[in-house]
Amino acid sequence: MNIHDVIYKPVLTEKTTQLAQQGVYTFAVSQKATKHQVATVIQTLYKDVVVDSVRIIFRKGKKKRVGRRMATKTEPDKKFALVKLSKGTIDIFPQA
Repeated sequence: MNIHDVIYKPVLTEKTTQLAQQGVYTFAVSQKATKHQVATVIQTLYKDVVVDSVRIIFRKGKKKRVGRRMATKTEPDKKFALVKLSKGTIDIFPQA
């Protein structure tokens, strides 16, 4: 798989920014990505980083009611990877 087919984007929420201070970074990943693929892609994207562990979270898509007749629409399922680093840091907020 290509690097951009495994990792889509970093997840920036209040909880993930608190985890980033502890060395745990959260990324939205592909549904087919494995822990090993995520670890190798992170180490190739960010050169001075050593991955300690990877945890995977599956989040089922929510059902929303839309339209005039209030029909139900299901959002797609999501998969997140929590990457813990043993060495180095990732600059999620780059300075302009």
